[in-house]
Amino acid sequence: MPQKTSKLSQLWQELKRRRVVHVITVYASASFVLIELVNNLTEPLNLPPNLATIVVVVLTVGFPLAVILAWIYDLTPEGIEKTLPVEEVGDKSKLKVPNAWRIATYVSFVVIVGLLTLNIVGGPRSLRAGDIQSIVILPFENYTGDDQLENMVAGMHSLLIGDMGRVSGLRVVGVTSSRLYKEINMSAGDIASELNVDGVLETTVMCLGDSVFMQFGLVSTTGDEEQLWVGEYREDKGQILNLYNRVTKQIAEEVRIELTENEEKVLAKDRTADRDAIDAFIRSYAYWGDLSSEALEKAYEFLNLALEKDPEWAPIHAAIANIWVGKMQMGLVETKMGRKLINESIVRARELEADFADSHFIYGIIFTWPDWEWEKGERELLQALAMNPNHVMARMYYAHLLMSLQRMDEALAQAKLALNLDPKNPLVLALYSVVLKGDGQNEAALEYIEKALAIDPDHSFTRGQVGRALYNTGQYERSLERHESYLVQRLGETKVPNLDSLYREDGRLAAYQELARLHEFYAEELGNSHRFIAMAKHYYRAGAYSKALDELEKGLEVRNPNMPYIGTGTRFEALHDSARFLAILDNMNLPYPRKQ
Repeated sequence: MPQKTSKLSQLWQELKRRRVVHVITVYASASFVLIELVNNLTEPLNLPPNLATIVVVVLTVGFPLAVILAWIYDLTPEGIEKTLPVEEVGDKSKLKVPNAWRIATYVSFVVIVGLLTLNIVGGPRSLRAGDIQSIVILPFENYTGDDQLENMVAGMHSLLIGDMGRVSGLRVVGVTSSRLYKEINMSAGDIASELNVDGVLETTVMCLGDSVFMQFGLVSTTGDEEQLWVGEYREDKGQILNLYNRVTKQIAEEVRIELTENEEKVLAKDRTADRDAIDAFIRSYAYWGDLSSEALEKAYEFLNLALEKDPEWAPIHAAIANIWVGKMQMGLVETKMGRKLINESIVRARELEADFADSHFIYGIIFTWPDWEWEKGERELLQALAMNPNHVMARMYYAHLLMSLQRMDEALAQAKLALNLDPKNPLVLALYSVVLKGDGQNEAALEYIEKALAIDPDHSFTRGQVGRALYNTGQYERSLERHESYLVQRLGETKVPNLDSLYREDGRLAAYQELARLHEFYAEELGNSHRFIAMAKHYYRAGAYSKALDELEKGLEVRNPNMPYIGTGTRFEALHDSARFLAILDNMNLPYPRKQ
């Protein structure tokens, strides 16, 4: 007695009879061939970069249509005919398959297996557009035989990072984070994994005198480490910026990044300068990583040397303006004088070169902090970022501007982008913590400050943030210890009482009242031009709200550059409903604080 076949078996037999199985096999092989063809011809024929995606979508949509048509119709020697139901055909013709279909099916099967083998276990995968979207430029290896050139080589490294950052399609890790990998025994892949980048650029300086001889090697780390490009260049030192233009363009080509019309124009621009000016300018770069008076003075010294050699070179004037910005922000120069000196340098830079990212960045700084012209500041910072999307400080200070305007979601997003660009930079970590404090995330802010100090325990700006972060998280004793240590360092042990004992015996308010008294009594010796903000914080923590408001009103009068922060986070939270406090914000044209 014949065994009854299952429904699944019947369906399979019917799919074969109607040639559906053959159509699927042929369709799949043809799709493989077409997709591979488009991928391989997109670059050489300059086809649209999204063509491969369009082809995949069309083939995906067409697949069910091909299956349906195969079920309904059949290709016969007489032409296309509607397939008869199985009940209407004889047993002999049920599974009869023409030789043409058999051959097409076998060939298609072989093609599919071959393509899969080629893609999975075949030779190295060719690089495609979008495979590399981020790189780290490792510290330059100094093979000149002269250790005294280390600062010069470090400056050349910083300069290349700044130049390559102008390519919008590429995320370039910032100077400070990349410098940490100097002389560290790690593979390119491990470094890339730690920094979350797709490629690594290794550079060796072989000769550095009137001419420069450099070797570059670009390594892809998206799969197995693969050397993508090696280049050697010998160039006059005065032409080094033009050399960097060529290297940047070459790397963009190697990683399949399409430059914008403006980027092509910028990279084709001649940037020749005096050799000695270039030398001093590059040396100044080695001192820009730390906002300390010593580092700023050293950078300023080299920039003045560069200015003597080439007073017509715009980047020097912009860099000097940047030095004055740092001094003003750190309270090393009075606001009015700082604003004047910044303006003199940046006006000259713009006269010499209208389209310069740092000019827009510095204008954004002065419009925002000393001038309090928020719309102008935002416009200039956005212009700087349009010209250099990898400008870490422009992005971070834009986040600070947004925070002052109570646009916290935007501020956090921009600050995160800046952090991703330079994740191991203590200054960036500390500035990021300020944004977190502005959002009331005080515990997280302290974590980032501790990360910064783990990298550089002596980083001056970060050390200044510790006491505030500890206070915000309720660690009053540790906060007072930091303040006491600072006062002892500046005034000597005999003038500073034990604040910790005072805290334990008489309570928090008494300790902070004494801290406020010390800062008031020794104001001249402490010499802080930001003393109004500092005193306001000390009086506020001591519960002397009226005196705190007095100091803030003084800060308003002298246009203290730290005033834009007063309405952010919890720093003056108890004053947020005070008419005097709100009047200060009105005078600055700032929005009222958000409820925490």
